[in-house]
Amino acid sequence: MRAPGVDILSTAGSIESASSAGPVGSASSAGEFRRAEARTAHNYHPLPVVVEHAEGAWMTDLEGRRFLDLLAGYSALNFGHGHPALLQVAHEQLDRLTLTSRAFVHDRFAAFCTALGDLCGKDLVLPMNTGAEAVETAIKVARKWGYEVKGVAPGAAEIIVMSGNFHGRTTTIVGFSDDPDAHGGFGPFTPGFVMVPYGDLAALEAAVTENTVGVLVEPIQGEGGVVIPPDGYLRGVREVCTRESVLLLADEIQSGLGRTGRTFACDHEDVVPDVYILGKALGGGIVPVSAVVADRDVLGVLRPGQHGSTFGGNPLACAVGHAVVGLLATGEHQARAAELGVLMRRRLEALVGHGVLAIRTRGLWAGVDVDPAIGTGRAVCEALMTRGVLAKDTHGSTIRLAPPLVVAAEDLDWGLDQLAAVVNR
Repeated sequence: MRAPGVDILSTAGSIESASSAGPVGSASSAGEFRRAEARTAHNYHPLPVVVEHAEGAWMTDLEGRRFLDLLAGYSALNFGHGHPALLQVAHEQLDRLTLTSRAFVHDRFAAFCTALGDLCGKDLVLPMNTGAEAVETAIKVARKWGYEVKGVAPGAAEIIVMSGNFHGRTTTIVGFSDDPDAHGGFGPFTPGFVMVPYGDLAALEAAVTENTVGVLVEPIQGEGGVVIPPDGYLRGVREVCTRESVLLLADEIQSGLGRTGRTFACDHEDVVPDVYILGKALGGGIVPVSAVVADRDVLGVLRPGQHGSTFGGNPLACAVGHAVVGLLATGEHQARAAELGVLMRRRLEALVGHGVLAIRTRGLWAGVDVDPAIGTGRAVCEALMTRGVLAKDTHGSTIRLAPPLVVAAEDLDWGLDQLAAVVNR
């Protein structure tokens, strides 16, 4: 439902015309978009929107037009744009201290690590910056644990990964991706990874050997299109890892911190991994914050000089991250994601057979497979843009919806009205 007085693009248009449309807005937005395209490497294919301001679930372009954000920075903005409590903490910390490096201890470090460890039910926290950096950290820790604790022969450690995975963009990580766009042209790649089909417990069990030190899994595959594994799969993975003395590494970078209606997506099956890999929403949409969280018998294998990060665990990151953990500790945002997720699922289910082939939802997160006869996912997102809604496509005709957890129910309903109008024509 549109807020009174909001100037939202109201042109319905067709998917075909939206696909060929140039940048929205007047010369100002168009000019900024062209300048960006001319002077930046094309590692992204952004929608032609130039955002100048944002608040809550809404973003405003240079001409003052507002767009409902149904992407939330790939879950980095779970708490919306400019959450007042998070902004206040960030402003206060900016005036005090922003960076010391880990060569020293600052006064926000212990409080953040303690709070995050308590939220996860784990002993130790290793703060980093980006999600990919946290995944790389978890890989190193798992290998070192395998050599020092499990007794795997030097250089022989293997980590089992899943088809359709997305864990970041480093050369090591893309080396065990099966997405040609991710790994094509970037080899040679790091050895030591074994891929099995996502959701196939029997294949996982068959792949475990005496050299297996970890299983790296997304409880829900976000980049893949919000792909949810079969019921009981995560519990089965947990049982295999426990029986075979293998670390379960849960990449909750997109799925964690309230997105699915629980603190972690693993919570839906009462599974506790050996290692939580966290990021995105942990920074509150203000600063990059990631972390690896595990018990002492796992993270304790690291000793000084063996791993590090200049900005990891910096004062500003710890202040904001601690405030994020405080928001999650109340359970309010998890409950809100669960409640609004029911609304979103109900609205999306009504579209199946009417321009939509299938949907997958968990909490306030959805993958929507659009009928290719309607258009590509990109075309659908461009058509939504002309109606004042921003979303993101993936893998052909699939679009992902991940509204900020603070979105108003009436705004979410209005946004889904726009989706219905685009696909059901």
